[in-house]
Amino acid sequence: MTERVLIKDLAAHEDGIVRVSGWVEKVRDQRYVQFVVLRDESGAVQLVNGGVLREADPENPRSDILVPRTTTITELTQGTFITVEGELQHNERVKLGGVEIQIETIDVVTRSLPDNPVAGDSNIDVRLDWRFLDLRRPEQNLVFRIQTTFLHALRTLWVERGFIEIQTPKLMASASESRAELFEVEYFEGKAFLAQSPQFFKQMAQAAGFGGIFEVGPAFRADHSFTSRHATEFTSIDTELSWIDSHEDVMELHEELIVAGLSAVKEKHGEEIEKLFGINLTVPSRPFPRIPLAEAKEIVKERGYEVPRADADMDPEGERQIFAYVKEKYDHDFVFLTDYATSIRPFYHMRHADDPSLTNSYDLIYRGTEISTGAQREHRIEVLEEQIKDKGMDPAELGFYLDFFRYGVPSHGGFGMGLNRVLMLMLEQSSIREVTYLFRGPTRLMP
Repeated sequence: MTERVLIKDLAAHEDGIVRVSGWVEKVRDQRYVQFVVLRDESGAVQLVNGGVLREADPENPRSDILVPRTTTITELTQGTFITVEGELQHNERVKLGGVEIQIETIDVVTRSLPDNPVAGDSNIDVRLDWRFLDLRRPEQNLVFRIQTTFLHALRTLWVERGFIEIQTPKLMASASESRAELFEVEYFEGKAFLAQSPQFFKQMAQAAGFGGIFEVGPAFRADHSFTSRHATEFTSIDTELSWIDSHEDVMELHEELIVAGLSAVKEKHGEEIEKLFGINLTVPSRPFPRIPLAEAKEIVKERGYEVPRADADMDPEGERQIFAYVKEKYDHDFVFLTDYATSIRPFYHMRHADDPSLTNSYDLIYRGTEISTGAQREHRIEVLEEQIKDKGMDPAELGFYLDFFRYGVPSHGGFGMGLNRVLMLMLEQSSIREVTYLFRGPTRLMP
């Protein structure tokens, strides 16, 4: 049997008999010729039945008629999976890849029902209900190839730097962040919680002497939000490293990873992104702009918008406004907002040596949306205990965490970053639902 050829490889293949497999995207059934657009995981190709003259019979001048149409092709429904053998022909006039295949045999692998529930439907909820069909779209296929390339580039940089990849547990005995956003689950005779982040376990690796570590894994937030950038389950990109002097070391690593990821995506998928999304992907220059949060709020205020609470984080409109400012002044898609107030940061963020009301922390804003929080962590046990008390918490409830720091731990810091937000902003999509394989939100647990 002829070996199957991926459609993306046909252009480099010599003319001759080939075998391709995929699903039917479109059928054009004309009087003397039939066209089928076949798509596989790598691309699409035009199949042709008819349009080829038979050898003429001298005794019958009408013998040079076109090859007849077939009912097999006429009955093909959109989404039907088929295998086709035929003659590959290079033809510059064919818009779809410059090649076409003259059909010799068709094997119908599985038929599709004629009524495609997402055909022509742009409603995101309908498309999510039938996500496996929605994912057949070329744009969706590209999203997840981009994701693969982006993560591979990040992993390559980490591994080249000697970082260790870890997989932390997602069932926890206590909260890793805010108790208000915890999912509680039954756990034998007791209760457990789904991990909001790998924060405590990332820091445990520093106490264990691992040095640089990273993880790409699920995180869970019981946030009853329906915004375009929130999900109850998401993929978190996390890293932590030892022997840092300040959060500036974390920001430098963060920049390197972002640039490495976007460079790889642009190199491998830039042309497809421009074709399917109409975006000329840009790779940011280093260093990224850095603006203290208090200064950023003043800049935003001067632009005509005031963040409602002076003691609060930058709100979504404030993020959009500071991005607009950075884009105008620096022509940059990223900005670090630094020096967040102690009151709005977790107890484990290190405070400024000369101003304990501020932390050695940052948020990274990408095209007007926060994608990451990073910080230098407090590694001194006596300071940690006091900061826990300052937050109105009981150090005894964090005994297992505090034990990390009783036996020696280096200075360290790191960040967590939402993968789906990065993809959404990279491809200028309206919602993370478009770039999440299977989205989970307050009202969605299926499929």
